[in-house]
Amino acid sequence: MLKILAAYAGAVISAFLLGSILATQFILGNVAEMGINVSLAVRLQATLHDIGGLTATYLPLIAIAFLIALLVANGLLKVFPSRPRLLYLLAGGLALITLHLTMKAVLGLTGFAATRTIAGLLSQGLAGVLGGYVYYRIRAGSVGKPDTSLSAEVAGS
Repeated sequence: MLKILAAYAGAVISAFLLGSILATQFILGNVAEMGINVSLAVRLQATLHDIGGLTATYLPLIAIAFLIALLVANGLLKVFPSRPRLLYLLAGGLALITLHLTMKAVLGLTGFAATRTIAGLLSQGLAGVLGGYVYYRIRAGSVGKPDTSLSAEVAGS
């Protein structure tokens, strides 16, 4: 159980960090396109500021999205026991894309400015894929273990 919680926490934190970093860089890229100089120092400062600022809002949303997605992926492992890595990567990516599309549908606006474009939305999906990978790696154990380590665990439950 501790391994599952560690995998979940690692997945959520890694997806949050990469998602926050990418979102900040997308916004700063838009600012730079307007002819405003955005130095490396400004990029770093803005990134750290956004990570801190998004902790209270975006992090809990990612935690909820990942909880749902990973539960679904674990259920699908019973049907596709030889594909845990693929399922967890897809679950993570789809969790964040679905989160942003749901916010837009429910709120009627884009809750996260970087996701106004397809590239920005896909960048958040990429952050989710990283989170899914982190979840898979922690659940599977050390690098080099075969994919079947998880499928055997699920098959036994």
